[in-house]
Amino acid sequence: MRRQVIATLLATVAIAAAGCGGGSGNTEVAPAPDDPSAPATGTLKLFTYGDTVADQMIQPFEKANPDLNLEIATFDSNKAAAAKLAGGFEADVVEVCTDEMEPLLARGLLRPLDEKAVPAFHELAFADAPEVRDDAGNVLFVPASAGPQGLIVNTDQIDPADVKSWTDLFDDAYAGNAALEATPLTALGAAALALGLDDPMNLSDDQVEEAKQYLLDHRDNFRAFAESDASMVNLFKSGEVVIADGGRGTTQAMIDDGVPVEWIAPEEGAMSWVCGLAITSKAQNIDAAYKLINYYASPEAQAISGDMGFVAMNPKALPMVSPAFQKSADPRNLDNAIPQTEPDNADVYERAWQEVQAQ
Repeated sequence: MRRQVIATLLATVAIAAAGCGGGSGNTEVAPAPDDPSAPATGTLKLFTYGDTVADQMIQPFEKANPDLNLEIATFDSNKAAAAKLAGGFEADVVEVCTDEMEPLLARGLLRPLDEKAVPAFHELAFADAPEVRDDAGNVLFVPASAGPQGLIVNTDQIDPADVKSWTDLFDDAYAGNAALEATPLTALGAAALALGLDDPMNLSDDQVEEAKQYLLDHRDNFRAFAESDASMVNLFKSGEVVIADGGRGTTQAMIDDGVPVEWIAPEEGAMSWVCGLAITSKAQNIDAAYKLINYYASPEAQAISGDMGFVAMNPKALPMVSPAFQKSADPRNLDNAIPQTEPDNADVYERAWQEVQAQ
């Protein structure tokens, strides 16, 4: 469930609509460094989710650039990041996610990148996704992490060969022993895919209503709407739940706890959060920003990410990943995955999900 913010879509839309602040930055393509091989110097201000700058991830970059003063701040959502940046908080590099980046775009807080300045760009998973670029075709961010959202089954209770589709999550055979992540996009997205709607991030208002009704019709099948990864793990450990939606990382956490589970990519396609690094419109140290972004795109950094339980976005990283994590780190897990993006009618999604939870 990493990168997902529970019950914040409506607030995100409100901030985007209200936010005209934060302008006056440079929104032209950030120029590539004159000498990309030169070590980074000066001060670089980085604003990300906490796990993106875990010690094992950031320390190799610091060691390779000893003359760089790296200042790190973290946030819980892009809407919070947009509010801080618009209010004058300074950062050179900010992490963005496709399902919640609209406030950053609405306030003109991002500066497009020169993709030629990131040699590994086209090797990365989701590099060709339209959400990575603006309307002019410029790259807005470099994908650095992603997590496919599929189905998790207890293999002592369910034969994985019998689970192939999102419809299986709603099967009455598992009534009372199923769980659903408590987020509007994934819950309504799962219902939409089960209904045969193939674009779950862009449902019309009528389609959202249809997905909502499908959830309501199957409401009693679900023992719980899990508010966190830890909650989902506990539901499986206790035996209360034998099937749920979830990510590879959550599945691995269950396996580490001795729970017999398997992750399955539904035939309609898994959903996936996608996050990466962008240069802000008020960035001062462009050369160092590119240096950091190139590090995160490298096989070495992506191998570290793989060992942290995430998908390695650069396929060249896979041989460097520890054997225990190679399955979950394999970027082929993202094949045919549907990027989670913020719908234009996010408020409709939010209200629909609130109605489901209220039942």
